[in-house]
Amino acid sequence: MLDKKTIEKARQDKREGKSPSTQASEFVREEIDEIRRGKHGARSTKQAIAIGLSEARRAGVDLPPPKKGKVKESTRKSAEYAYEVGQGERKPKRRPKVSKAVSEVLQDEPKSSASHEALSRQTKRAASRRTAGERSAAAKKAAETKGAAGRSAAARKAVETKGAQGRKQAAKKAARTRASRS
Repeated sequence: MLDKKTIEKARQDKREGKSPSTQASEFVREEIDEIRRGKHGARSTKQAIAIGLSEARRAGVDLPPPKKGKVKESTRKSAEYAYEVGQGERKPKRRPKVSKAVSEVLQDEPKSSASHEALSRQTKRAASRRTAGERSAAAKKAAETKGAAGRSAAARKAVETKGAQGRKQAAKKAARTRASRS
């Protein structure tokens, strides 16, 4: 079920000029929260993310479906349908029996698929499929769009969460960065 607060957050992201995937992340976060609260479960972390992306598409986020060959054809068709509904190109058919059946199946799925450990595993797996250059470019773009205050806050958080060895490495890296910029 689409949540008004989540839709508003996604629209705010759009007004701020953020990418469709960032707008969709609001829906994925909401889905993860629902699983953690025990509203329903998911067979895997990937499924939880897919449900969130589908809701984002239905809400009108301009997130095109994956290209042919990237995912299962049934998954692609489902994403295409949700995208068309969100863009106002198609009227969604009400299917209460199917909706109820899906809800009942999701009730029986594990809630652990939205745990911090499961999300961390999924993130690392997804990152490992990208090249070092792609990861580096994404990090640079994130640093640019964060702004000075955001970078400062992230640095403070990093200091709190790293051990002594991590702080030492971070300090060395910061020194190298300052030296290269001057």
